[in-house]
Order: sequence, then C-alpha cells, then structure tokens
Amino acid sequence: MYPKAELLFPPRLIGSLRDLRGPDWAALVERVAKLPETDPESLAFSLMMVRLDGCVKCHEGSFKYMRGCHLCATQTIMQFKGVDSDLLALYLKARRDIDAYQAGEPMEVSDEEREAGEE
Repeated sequence: MYPKAELLFPPRLIGSLRDLRGPDWAALVERVAKLPETDPESLAFSLMMVRLDGCVKCHEGSFKYMRGCHLCATQTIMQFKGVDSDLLALYLKARRDIDAYQAGEPMEVSDEEREAGEE
C-alpha cells in the first residue's frame, strides 16, 4: 500500500524540513514547528508548502501521492531552485495571505492556483 498521504501538506511534517537548507530556513522551520497548527505562522507555512508541493493537484494514484507527503515535501525543498531568501519571501507572501483571509479581506490568487482549483 501507499505511505501515509494527506490531501494537503500536514503541519506535523514542518519540523522534518529543518536541515534541508541553510540557517535562515532552519530558523524559520524551528520557530514554526513549535507553534500549534492553528497559529497564523503555522498556517502560512502549510499554505506555502501546499503551493510549492502542488497539493491541490495531488490525487490518489498520482506519483506524488504514492510517495507520500514527507518525501514530496522533502524533495520539493531540497530541489527548490532559488536561494533560502526566495523561500522566506514565499513564506512571507503566504503569511500576508493568511492575515488577509483572517481579516476578511480577499486573498490574491495566481492564475496557476485558480486553474488548479477549477480541475
């Protein structure tokens, strides 16, 4: 059977991503991993990972699903083409989106995200 796979990136995996990049990434992961999964920072981290991993397009039977969330997330972070500051910028964007959502403001949705949601 398949490894444990979720529909969206599970916050319980945040800590496992700590040592995959440099010190700035490790500091972010370490800080967020200690928070409850309902904390806005944890929600933002999960949203960032959902976007990076392509969780919206993941489905039972897909290669990503068969590998499981842990391997998918690990590979995504290890193979990320940018530098750590690019990942931190993606996190900050997700944090702004979470804050906007919680304030009842509209979130900016990219064309790619919109298309994924329509499938």
